Amino acid sequence: MPDPEQKKKAEAFRALHTGTGAVLLPNVWDVASARIIEEAGFQAIATTSAGIAFAQGFPDGQKIPADQMITAVAHIASAVCVPVTADVEAGYGQRPQDAARTARNVIDSGAVGMNFEDATGDADHPLTELTLQLERIRAIRETAEELRVPLVLNARTDVYLLHIGDPSRRYEEAVRRLSAFRNAGADCVFVPGVRDAETIGRIVADLKCPVNVLGVPGSPSVPELVKLGVKRISLGSGPMRSSLGFLRKLAEEVKTSGTYTLMEGAPSHAEMNKLISWKLEIRN
Repeated sequence: MPDPEQKKKAEAFRALHTGTGAVLLPNVWDVASARIIEEAGFQAIATTSAGIAFAQGFPDGQKIPADQMITAVAHIASAVCVPVTADVEAGYGQRPQDAARTARNVIDSGAVGMNFEDATGDADHPLTELTLQLERIRAIRETAEELRVPLVLNARTDVYLLHIGDPSRRYEEAVRRLSAFRNAGADCVFVPGVRDAETIGRIVADLKCPVNVLGVPGSPSVPELVKLGVKRISLGSGPMRSSLGFLRKLAEEVKTSGTYTLMEGAPSHAEMNKLISWKLEIRN
């Protein structure tokens, strides 16, 4: 039997993609970062596959074992009350049954959404052949229907991110793939690597479905993206890498000046204990 609470979260998360404004997702990589984001008042939480991989000693690009990724997602989902969507890269296997297994694992972890990309990691064939990718998307959709959890599928193409093909034909190829993903059952489509407002606006207008944009330095602001019709804005591994950049600065301060000023403003020990333990207290 499906978990009624999980089904309710999935429905609520899907609704965020069709209401006014956009769902904003500063991606997280562990329980502490998830609790910080939840406490800040965000309506949903997205994981970053790169951030989780980096934190556990793996490079990005499906190098982390799938079970370790799912375990990290499960820890995050169990620690927060808001809906969680999981970045599970390209599904940890090329076959439709691999995608179906990953979707089942995502649902079993307690998450209600799933990022699914078309990158292969093969320089000679960087994107999964479209027919196969559509079979994999349908397998994910069928698995969610079987489990009776309306998993919110965010289907991503890396045409722009990986600079695939002739730049003059890149837009056409991205829209071709994203349209097919939408028609195969994706709830939202994701096109990282696009930063200019004109192209983003064209994509939204041509696809006529929820579009996810990756917010990075140089991207339009959140209000600008909302005005363009973008329905989902995520930050990818940016928050995790930013925290590491801050740690690098702090290390340099301690090493060079022997001071600790950069630790000012950090959450206190007591505050972090409260953030992490609050759900345990509820259960008890």
